[in-house]
Amino acid sequence: MNNKIISVAGPTASGKSDLALFLAERFDGEIISFDSMQIYRGMDIGTAKPTKEDLARVRHHMIDIADPTENFSVADFTARAKEIIADVQNRGKTPVLCGGTGLYQDSLLRGTEFGELHADEAYRTKLSEFAKTNGNAALHALLAEKDPEAAEKIHMNNVKRVIRALEIINASGMTKTEWDKKALENASGVPATLIALNYRDREKLYSRIDMRVDIMMENGLFEEVKALWESGKLLPGTTAFDAIGYKEMLSCVRGEDSRDVCAEKIKLATRHYAKRQLTWFLRNKEINWLYPDEYSSKEELYSAAAELVSKDR
Repeated sequence: MNNKIISVAGPTASGKSDLALFLAERFDGEIISFDSMQIYRGMDIGTAKPTKEDLARVRHHMIDIADPTENFSVADFTARAKEIIADVQNRGKTPVLCGGTGLYQDSLLRGTEFGELHADEAYRTKLSEFAKTNGNAALHALLAEKDPEAAEKIHMNNVKRVIRALEIINASGMTKTEWDKKALENASGVPATLIALNYRDREKLYSRIDMRVDIMMENGLFEEVKALWESGKLLPGTTAFDAIGYKEMLSCVRGEDSRDVCAEKIKLATRHYAKRQLTWFLRNKEINWLYPDEYSSKEELYSAAAELVSKDR
């Protein structure tokens, strides 16, 4: 059997997880998540991890592999995921990638190298000491002066990422944005069928996002965040701390906002994130876009996706 990689992408709440399950069953596959937050243990509700039923239907990988206190990088993800993809294919199965973190997908499938710059330990130590002495905001301000675009995307408390962006500038003379673009241009592709979901009517996507947040609240997102915070697993400056839903809900856990206010903040942040996801994926001209609101049923949509995969094998 041809076990060429299938990748299902798209903005949050677009329905990609269900489609990936269908395709994995249809093409004898195993799912490899490329969601940057589903890797963290204990962050289940807010990251919309697969249910027990989903896990029983199809084997999943790259979920619950790190502690929230760890900073799991793109390079870490890529190295681990490549090993899994090779193992899945060696066993005659089809790797079905699924997620919304475009950077991770590109790193896997477009061969983007993120480890080309050698770490300058002296410079890194200097920046770390600067942050300790002057505060995270001061370090972030340095980045804002040199690379405003990167500074806008990286929270000031994510010191590791701020330092990494400054290291790129120091070593290459390019901003992180310029460096990432160069890496993509020099990338070598991996054969894969790329599918992504979107809605012609953006309000339908927003409605699905609102519904998802409401369900998360009903399923105990407040309690999940409270438990992580009280156990010291949700720490400022870590990647996990920046996960949408968690930093917003913390103000509720601390008694600063009501649950309703926090839920609205999460909905708004998720909408903004969905826009950024779409901007990223739309740059990739190899993606086959499917629009659920153009089909009369889920079965019809899934049939169209299966046909795309079959034609590309």
